[in-house]
Amino acid sequence: MSKKNNSVVPHILAPFFVAAICASVVTVALIKPYDKLKMYADIAFMDKLKTDPSDDSGLVIRDNTIVSEYTGKTSSTGEVIRPKFGELYAELKCDRFDVDVPVYWGSKPELLDMGACQSSGSVVIGTEGNAVISAHVDTFFAKLSDLKKDDIITINTNYGVFTYKVKELISFNSTDRKYVVPSEETKLTLYTCKRDVLGNTNQRVGVVCEPIKSEFYTDVKEAEQ
Repeated sequence: MSKKNNSVVPHILAPFFVAAICASVVTVALIKPYDKLKMYADIAFMDKLKTDPSDDSGLVIRDNTIVSEYTGKTSSTGEVIRPKFGELYAELKCDRFDVDVPVYWGSKPELLDMGACQSSGSVVIGTEGNAVISAHVDTFFAKLSDLKKDDIITINTNYGVFTYKVKELISFNSTDRKYVVPSEETKLTLYTCKRDVLGNTNQRVGVVCEPIKSEFYTDVKEAEQ
């Protein structure tokens, strides 16, 4: 009788062991997506708009061809073209970067996978105030921490090209908004997560840049070609 009871016990416990193993596998599988989502939430914490308020269907990604070579006349003053949420509207260049960085207006995980994102709560490039741009440290801003004071950054748009000089190297916690809030001072703020072997950190690193040259396109037809 005792022998029969002993043989029954494994059969009773087997489903519980299987359930425990399945729960462990699911937990491990969810760790990576959770980390990625948290990293996005941390890097885009300053963006006030997460979807296009004029589009109830969700995110619409608009890929444009950004003017990179313009030979027409320019002016130090002019009008900007305000982009729509999800629109590729600029291209960021720096000698220390391996690639030219596409800049999308607004922050969403899909956009951060495609380039850098500019907070829709900041000012459009070419206007007065704080223009805030972020990107993942393992992709488009992998070289951001290599920037030095006085390095030159150029941003091309379809209404002009704007040149900045690195003024300050910054480091701050994800809960500290002093570098990403609106300001009366005209500047460009670039930041990303601090590189960490564990893949997640609350520390941010970046640069604050001052404008040194604005060249608005005056020949619209030339720019559109």
